[in-house]
Amino acid sequence: MNVIQSELPGVLIIEPKVFGDERGFFYESFNAKAFADATGVSDQFVQDNHSRSQQGVLRGLHYQIQNPQGKLVRVTAGKVLDIAVDIRRSSPHFGKWFGLELSAENARQLWIPPGFAHGFVVLSEHAEFLYKTTDYYTPSAERCIRWDDPDLGIDWGLTDAPKLSAKDQIGKSLKDAEVFP
Repeated sequence: MNVIQSELPGVLIIEPKVFGDERGFFYESFNAKAFADATGVSDQFVQDNHSRSQQGVLRGLHYQIQNPQGKLVRVTAGKVLDIAVDIRRSSPHFGKWFGLELSAENARQLWIPPGFAHGFVVLSEHAEFLYKTTDYYTPSAERCIRWDDPDLGIDWGLTDAPKLSAKDQIGKSLKDAEVFP
């Protein structure tokens, strides 16, 4: 596996070794020892999640204020623009974001450590999004930052308004959100 440090320290791009021929392909999508050795991240994953969304669906920017989750995310069908935002007030990168296209074709994964908000928008007709988390989902601790917060200035690459859940429609601005110290 190839590990690339993104513009945000701690957010890592993971490129697995893909073995392909005329029959198709194979790659090891996760191996705890290889992941820890290559990234230095030894957090244990406790939950796997899988979502399917239509083109134009935007999910996020989500995080948990208690039981913060590290996430290892990937796409197994379609294509998304994946976004991580540093929401640790003490970080020199507070309020900065990083975006990466994840697709079934490029097989890239993104490691998003605790202390970051996360979201994605579907760029293809549909997308299947899988992610591992380092802590369990805690509904009472979930928070949401507005996808279109002008202070963040995220370029989602959208030409039309995204399709949002009711929860995402009422996200808070970063300056009003409960974030990490």
